[in-house]
Formats: sequence, C-alpha cells, structure tokens
Amino acid sequence: MSAPYALARGSGDRWAEEAAARGRRGTQSVVGAGEAEAPAEVALGLGVVTGAPVIERRRLIHLDGRTVELTRTYWSVSTARGTALARTNKIKGGVVSLLAELGHVAHVVREEVCARMPDDEELAVLGLGPRDPVLQLVRQTLDADGTPFQVDVSVFAGPTQRLRYEMGATRDDHSGR
Repeated sequence: MSAPYALARGSGDRWAEEAAARGRRGTQSVVGAGEAEAPAEVALGLGVVTGAPVIERRRLIHLDGRTVELTRTYWSVSTARGTALARTNKIKGGVVSLLAELGHVAHVVREEVCARMPDDEELAVLGLGPRDPVLQLVRQTLDADGTPFQVDVSVFAGPTQRLRYEMGATRDDHSGR
C-alpha cells in the first residue's frame, strides 16, 4: 500500500528518502502539468464524466539514474486549477502539504493493481523488451467525507517489481467468524 506517499507531509522527497535508506539514489522529474481530458478510469475515480477537464501532472521516477516508473496524477479543476499542481515546478513542502492547505487530506486510499502489456511510450521510457509486462497501480484518494480528490495512475516495469502489503487484522465482533 502506498500510505507513506499519500500521507507524507513536509519538505522532504519521500521517494529519495526511501531509496537512500537502501543505499540507492531516487529522483523524480515533472515532465508535464496542466489541463487534460479525463480518461475513463480517472473520470470514474474522480466522479466526473469521461473527457471532462481535469488537471494532470506527469512525472518520471528514477532509481540510480534509470527510469523505473511513469506516474500521472489527476485532480478536478475545482481542486487544482490555478495552483502549483497545474505547473511543473517543484512544490515547496510537497503535494500532500499543498493539498492539505487546500482542504484535502487523505482519509481513505484505495488501490488497484493489474498486469498488462505496455504501450509504445511505456516500452520506450521504461526500457522494456517486447515481451515484458508492466504493473499498473491506480490509487484513489478520498477525504473524510468520502469525496475523491486525487487519482494516480502509475506504471512500473513488471520484471523489476515486488509487491508487499501489510494490513492490520482485528475483528469488530467476537463471534469467531
């Protein structure tokens, strides 16, 4: 689960910190930002119609100088138009802190992961072979009222990924079920 990324606040780069803890170098670059049409999956996650205007921020994530992830993050225009989210410059304090200032704090994070074959852009940017799959993670972030305010679509080279999830296991009742 990506809770550390959805909940992180402060001036540090969570990805760089995580990579450094493993003796590696993690960086990222914003390669585009602005208004775009919502793809169907994003529209569903934000509660808008397919093709509606949204703000999209595109990033490349690098590990030791190699691109390992392509991420597109989306917000409704009412959330992000006219903010730093719609520009390519680095955001002081980070995206999570800016969203909190705008009144959007993560309360629920939902993720869906699937494996698929890459498109031409993913094949080239991730340096994949013609038979290498990708993993696609779609993350929907909701506020305390259950209103979605962010959708991330991240694509990773399948052969280099390992998923690890940790969840609390408590029972609300004592029926033994």
